[in-house]
Amino acid sequence: MFIKFLKNYIKLLAKTFIFLFIISFPYTSMAAGEKIDYPKLNWSFSSIIGTFDRASQQRGLQVYKEVCSGCHGLRLLAYRNLKAIGYNDDEIKAFASENNVNTINDDGEVVERQARPSDKFVSPYPNEQAARAANGGAYPPDLSLIIKARSGGADYLHALLTGYVDAPAEKKVPDGMYYNKYYSGNLIGMPQPLYEDGVTYADGTKASPDQMAKDVTAFLAWASEPEMEDRKRLGISVILFLLVLTILSYLAMKQIWAPIKNK
Repeated sequence: MFIKFLKNYIKLLAKTFIFLFIISFPYTSMAAGEKIDYPKLNWSFSSIIGTFDRASQQRGLQVYKEVCSGCHGLRLLAYRNLKAIGYNDDEIKAFASENNVNTINDDGEVVERQARPSDKFVSPYPNEQAARAANGGAYPPDLSLIIKARSGGADYLHALLTGYVDAPAEKKVPDGMYYNKYYSGNLIGMPQPLYEDGVTYADGTKASPDQMAKDVTAFLAWASEPEMEDRKRLGISVILFLLVLTILSYLAMKQIWAPIKNK
């Protein structure tokens, strides 16, 4: 009876090990749509033991703030979350205070105040209708989960940001649309956002369109899953524990069976 239980236990451990190994890999969106081959980049966070590049993330936040935040929000991210990418409390407080939020005072009136570290990133528009009105009817998506929401993940976003090229002669581009070789259908309502030296990096890094695209993608990959590094560390620890436990269980089973096999 005990031998049967031990065999089943080892099988369960093996299945658990395989399951944890699979889920420890970065999440890849399964969004439906046209199959497009994006250039594959070697992201620091893409492997099972990958981590985020803090310097790249901070540059990416600068790109988001100076280029993207005028149209796109980060409604699921709080200012205090920036501590995870290397900012201290004073820097976070100063960053948040650059924005205003609406709140309710003791008299039940809507009043405006400076944002605090506990507040979510302030949206550039008060509502969807205002966003569409300001963008010719198009609704700029929130970027909180953009890496997870698009097939191709980080490679998709980098390709999209660097995919603006002149349209082929036979391709007619309507007014208000732009040609992007990596966008489904090739016509996109968002104008090219990144240009040479579009921002001035505090660390002196050359702000080429490709570099800015990599940095803002790294930042948004973290924003999509701030706990990724903790998840990977926990997953690896559990896998190692189960591996050792499986080996010990197998050796124990052999030890128990040895007297029976030798008869």
